[in-house]
Amino acid sequence: MALTLLLAQLLLVLVSWILSAASPTSGVRSMLSEEGIRWFLGHFSDMLATPVLVCLLLLAMAYGCMVKGVALKAQNIREHRARLFTFIFLLVYVGVILALALLPQAILRSASGTLWPSPFSASLVPVTAFGLMVAAVVYGVVAGRFSRLADVYDALLYGIKSAAPLLLFYVLIAQLFESLCYVFLH
Repeated sequence: MALTLLLAQLLLVLVSWILSAASPTSGVRSMLSEEGIRWFLGHFSDMLATPVLVCLLLLAMAYGCMVKGVALKAQNIREHRARLFTFIFLLVYVGVILALALLPQAILRSASGTLWPSPFSASLVPVTAFGLMVAAVVYGVVAGRFSRLADVYDALLYGIKSAAPLLLFYVLIAQLFESLCYVFLH
């Protein structure tokens, strides 16, 4: 899949050059022109620095905390207690978020009072990922699965390691998408 995306990017570079040379008035921009090369190299970081990348990283860290910190089946009293503490945390957390979004004059609503688009909708994935991370850490600490801060750190890194293949695909897809937009849309 990664090779296919890379080949598609190379094919786009070649096709953009051919189309712009064959029909200079078509509006197709060549990625091999001076402008195209400057655009690609000058905007490469901007192409990748999107909210999608942030969400991917946050969800990966939440995944790592959940895998390393939460037991699916409670086997002892500590894990039962951990479930209770986690449930209470989640109730309070969701309650606070809903209060910030649903009450009249809520601060997470848009200026016109809607939820979509609004700060609430823009922060839905990060707020969810953060809540899952903290809930998993609460569970892990109470259940004894996280005994040191280093255990939490390792869980966060485990999630990022697990998502590493997705990060590669994200880079390839983002640059192909932005390149297509550059070549064919103005």
